[in-house]
Amino acid sequence: MASMDLLLLLLLAAFVWYWFDSLHALEIARAEGKRACLDAHVQFLDDTVSRSALGLTRNVSGRVAFRRTYRFEFSETGDTRREGYLVMTGTRIESITMEPYRIQS
Repeated sequence: MASMDLLLLLLLAAFVWYWFDSLHALEIARAEGKRACLDAHVQFLDDTVSRSALGLTRNVSGRVAFRRTYRFEFSETGDTRREGYLVMTGTRIESITMEPYRIQS
């Protein structure tokens, strides 16, 4: 019975670690999405990002890490909603892509 308790405790610890790691990555993604919109002079809509994909990959040092893709919405005029995507490995930003939009003069 002690080994079952230990296994349950380890599973709980892994879940808690994953939860906090996901929250940390979400905050980084939100801040970077907001920064990308500021740099592009567009509105970051809803002040949020949502995870659209999750997988495993190797980071730059060769260790296994989570690869997360986040989706966000932005608008150049306030009348439209366009999509952007942010890809992270661990807590490192790999890429940020935004749907084509009109540049306002």
